Amino acid sequence: MLKRGLSILATIALLLPVIASAHCQIPCGIYDDEARFKLLNEHITTIEKSMKLIAELSAEGEKNYNQIVRWVTNKEDHAQQFMDIVTAYFMAQRIKPVDPSDTEAHAEYTKKVERLHQMLVYAMKCKQTIDKANTEKLKKLVSDFKELYMPK
Repeated sequence: MLKRGLSILATIALLLPVIASAHCQIPCGIYDDEARFKLLNEHITTIEKSMKLIAELSAEGEKNYNQIVRWVTNKEDHAQQFMDIVTAYFMAQRIKPVDPSDTEAHAEYTKKVERLHQMLVYAMKCKQTIDKANTEKLKKLVSDFKELYMPK
């Protein structure tokens, strides 16, 4: 009986991420754009803190490689979560393609997609380095995208 219970728990644990991520890919119409922008900025803050601690720990005479690895992993995880919001929430669900014949709407659509792509590139650079110029650029891009995206 215990073995069966553990098997059920293991199955639930494996399926939970699928269930959680599937929610946003169904046409439920439940969106919270402000929450997504808040999360994007929170991820940037976490990436910055991780970069700071990686630099500090790496500069120490006797290195604590365990902590360095943990902060590198944390930085990369948050950069990936940032990228997931950009792709799965904004690009896949919220930014709708526009007919190119509507030049004004298409130009606005193009600006939004370009900004999202730039955000993905700088999030990737955050994964690759501890250069805080990348997080500063991300902050600016998120702010610029929010201005383009949010209704006036």
